[in-house]
Amino acid sequence: MVRLYDTLSRSVQALAPQPGQPLRFYCCGPTVYGPAHIGNFRTFLIQDVLRRVLEVDGVEVRHVRNITDVDDKTIRRSQEEGLALADFTARWTAKFQADCKALNLLPPAAEPSAIAHIPQQIELVEKLVEAGHAYVAKDGSVYFRVDSFENYGRLSRLKQRELKTQAANSAGARNDADEYDRESVSDFALWKARKPEDGDNFWPSPWGEGRPGWHLECSAMVESAFGGETIDLHGGGIDLCFPHHENEIAQSECAHGRPFCRHWFHSAHLMVEGEKMSKSLGNLYTLDDLRAKGFSPAAVRYTLIAGSYRQQLNFTFDGLYASQSALAKLERFAESLLARSGESAEDLANYVGRNAPEDFGRLAKAWDALRDNLNTAACLGAIFGLVGSNPAPALAPEDARALLRAFGALLYALGIELFTAEAKASDAPEAIQALAEERWQAKQAKDFAKADALRDELLEKGWVVKDAKDGYELAPK
Repeated sequence: MVRLYDTLSRSVQALAPQPGQPLRFYCCGPTVYGPAHIGNFRTFLIQDVLRRVLEVDGVEVRHVRNITDVDDKTIRRSQEEGLALADFTARWTAKFQADCKALNLLPPAAEPSAIAHIPQQIELVEKLVEAGHAYVAKDGSVYFRVDSFENYGRLSRLKQRELKTQAANSAGARNDADEYDRESVSDFALWKARKPEDGDNFWPSPWGEGRPGWHLECSAMVESAFGGETIDLHGGGIDLCFPHHENEIAQSECAHGRPFCRHWFHSAHLMVEGEKMSKSLGNLYTLDDLRAKGFSPAAVRYTLIAGSYRQQLNFTFDGLYASQSALAKLERFAESLLARSGESAEDLANYVGRNAPEDFGRLAKAWDALRDNLNTAACLGAIFGLVGSNPAPALAPEDARALLRAFGALLYALGIELFTAEAKASDAPEAIQALAEERWQAKQAKDFAKADALRDELLEKGWVVKDAKDGYELAPK
């Protein structure tokens, strides 16, 4: 079985669905108030790789990823732009889905939205109020009573005695923000009474007009998407572990009286060039930003999945250059295997899919690495160990085809697409072109030491300069 680290037990556990059922996999999706950035996509891509690995391993997966289309941010941004909330979030939902397609993410079996599940959220709050786990405030807001749930804090190892009140903000008003600024929480908002700043974004409820709190939606959508069953796997970024996932557990288990989730899967944060991602630093890169710099979605995907999902990944432009070079090497390896098989690059699609070979042969270590806690780094290392030796010329055609089947299954599991039109059409990034031009000018000035140093720098970034009589060409290494 595929094994994966479980945040709740703090151990690596086998992933298995219940007998006769698909594996129930729920992921916290995007809040659609702008384009998703590469930090968001690292989490979604890692989840995609896990789903693919399970499928190659023969496990049927029901993957559900929600859309948050009502919260403080979506309401505020839609009003700033003078748009109805539905029109505003529809635009950004479409953009997210287009980016997912470009990055080769498999579409989920369902992609429920918060607004579409407001009746289910109200029903959930009614159950919690009736059971004494929630109470109605004077303004019509409803709050979950944290001290009514004995196991609160178990997922994040937060002890009840360490909880500090956040019932009021610094101005003395009740704190009902969808997200907390610091790691402390008291009773959290399930239903938020209508406020003037909400505009037309409110719905009727037994407690008056208002809207759901952010934490509530996932519990309601899990219940709806999986028919009330305990789910097998819940994924999200590590920043969601507390308080969002703690709150999901509390409200779900108190409402339904059964375990919410068997296995918790969290991805670590993304750094950019050694710094935390932030608006002030200007490093909240989107896929469009990176495409504008000349990088293909395939290179972005490769970079974001190449490191351990449990460790912070330092995203760098040097890393993107190296990813471009790595993809070019994989393409050359595929071409050599196809040539031995008597086939062309277009025939690679016949080998890429979820049907795993009975024996991965020389790529067994790569496959085993993916099945053992999603070790993408070790998988890629094993693949390139074989690519470097390039056994293709010595293989008989049938052996080359067998190796292609194993290679294709791994490409599917990693979601790596080769010979893509965009990757082929993409020119070298501007920074690389500038270095190459500087090297050419140094060579023309007979400053060969500088020219050699710049050539070496280009090689380190994954690019080869090929000089001609009247100019030069750039190619991925």
